[in-house]
Amino acid sequence: MQENPPCQLYLISPPTIDEGFAARLANALVALGADNPVAAFQFRVKDIDQHEAARLAEPLLAICREREVAFIVNDSVALAKRLGADGVHLGQRDGDPREAREELGREAQIGVTCHASRHLAMEAGEAGADYVAFGAFFPSTTKESEHRPEPEMLEWWSEIFEIPCVAIGGITPQNATPLVKAGADFLAVSGSVWNGDEAEVVAAFADILRRR
Repeated sequence: MQENPPCQLYLISPPTIDEGFAARLANALVALGADNPVAAFQFRVKDIDQHEAARLAEPLLAICREREVAFIVNDSVALAKRLGADGVHLGQRDGDPREAREELGREAQIGVTCHASRHLAMEAGEAGADYVAFGAFFPSTTKESEHRPEPEMLEWWSEIFEIPCVAIGGITPQNATPLVKAGADFLAVSGSVWNGDEAEVVAAFADILRRR
């Protein structure tokens, strides 16, 4: 039986990005050196125009490129295309993965929020999504969600489908183990990292992920 690859971290930016955030992102990505578990970073900002978003994103994109971490833009296919990002993450109201693929090309990574719905996840897979995201598994101070899947959702998906699944929502080093054991390919984390010492929290997650 083929062993699944280790679960990895998918960092999501905090709700507000200031001028000092680039240094914090770099600090998170260099923690543990070659053993750093961060595979992707999602740029998620709200209520600012595309020009300002691009200005904030460009230094973060450069940091991710230097560390070979995928840079994913939340919601906006247009911004992802403008930046030459590695991909886009779509909510259920943010467009069709097929149209995003046409805009961004075959190599783009396209993820889709599927909440706690098996049906939405299967639809996303059929539409060509590169990964599906389930959550929120726990209460989150970053983004409110009325959807609350159980870890069994990850187990079901990983047993049937080859498309990677992402667990999201209030995940910390203290509560992550059941999600890792259930088969999550990625843990999407935000507040647990940026509300503390980012390097220490990434190291704590790395210890959890090694136990898969």
